[in-house]
Amino acid sequence: MKKLVPDPPRTLRDPELDRANANLLSALKPTQARPFGLRDALGNTLFSVQAGVNAEQALRHVALLLKCAEEVSDEITERASGIERGLIWSMVHSVEMARAVVEALLDRPRPAG
Repeated sequence: MKKLVPDPPRTLRDPELDRANANLLSALKPTQARPFGLRDALGNTLFSVQAGVNAEQALRHVALLLKCAEEVSDEITERASGIERGLIWSMVHSVEMARAVVEALLDRPRPAG
């Protein structure tokens, strides 16, 4: 009898790669406080990266920010024309590559679409 539903694809995980990823993430230091954005007359900013965030959580947040940038850029590209469209697509491609690198560091597969 022929199966109607195929087996799900097998993911071949390399235990050595998993250990290397774990070692890399544990070797990275937690974040340090880093203010960013506009400064007032006293040099204070409204926003700051918080100190003590572990590397994996920081990279996951970076991946999320890059995904948001991709989605915004995709929307803008649909409304652009001429040279603007080419420039925006270049930016989209750069953001996609950056997110792929971050997700590869986290060893997390990219969702389809």
